[in-house]
Amino acid sequence: MRADARRNHERLLRVARAAFAEQGTDAALEDIARRAGVGIGTLYRHFPNRHALMNAVFQDAVTALLARSRELAEADEPCAALVEWLRAVVTHAGEYRGLARALMSASYDPTSALSQCNDPLREAGARLLTRAQEAGVVRHDVSIGDLLQLTNAIALAAEQDPRDDALADRLLTLTLRGVKP
Repeated sequence: MRADARRNHERLLRVARAAFAEQGTDAALEDIARRAGVGIGTLYRHFPNRHALMNAVFQDAVTALLARSRELAEADEPCAALVEWLRAVVTHAGEYRGLARALMSASYDPTSALSQCNDPLREAGARLLTRAQEAGVVRHDVSIGDLLQLTNAIALAAEQDPRDDALADRLLTLTLRGVKP
């Protein structure tokens, strides 16, 4: 990338991150481009659609979730490790209004740019889930797809009542009681 293109790319990411935090993931792309000091065509040259921009914005969080899954992979209590990781996923999905909904829809669309976030998370979670299932502490009919959809649904539900900081954790705890044999 040329130096000016790299600067535009970095500025677009910085502005998009702030816009998504302030307004949710439905923030107007035109406003993001304008605030970054570029035209909408420049935004689309770097990020062909909203999901591509979201994928780029959320790569740091995905990297952190993947690193945490590797740390938890050898934990003495596989079920506790899985629950801790799922809590981190719920926290991430709840950081930006609209992200949980976008992740839920992307899980059904392998062509979505958000699949680049979803697929590695699915693999990381599957390893933790399999370990917990092999230890006999999680039912064998539970899938990582189900758990990720539940975590996104919990984040979406918690998004509806932002005054209740503990809602997502309570819902996750209640939900996970059903995965034990």
